[in-house]
Amino acid sequence: MTLGGIAGLVAALAFAYLVVRVAGLLGKAGRVLDETRESLRTTTDSVQPTLRGLTDTVGLTNDQLARVDAITSNVSTMTTNASALTSVFAASVGAPLIKVAAYSYGVRVALGSLRRGSS
Repeated sequence: MTLGGIAGLVAALAFAYLVVRVAGLLGKAGRVLDETRESLRTTTDSVQPTLRGLTDTVGLTNDQLARVDAITSNVSTMTTNASALTSVFAASVGAPLIKVAAYSYGVRVALGSLRRGSS
């Protein structure tokens, strides 16, 4: 064996060692990718029912908000009607009451002056 042959043999052994190490690293990387894929599949299977439940909850919440909106609209209408009723009541009853109050005040003043005048 010559010096060149020994150098070639050492180079071949180093290359073979390098190939074995790279193959080991690729095997580990493959296992990591398999574990990652399995973990992702498990997470997806766990999250999908939660998302379906969340979608149902959001739908029910939207239904309740629509009902609250209808109730708010009805309360607004009732408030407007109560205000109009108060205005009608004040116009129809308030004016005659003021006239009665003014008339009774006039009668009291007249009776008071008659009493003072006769005494």
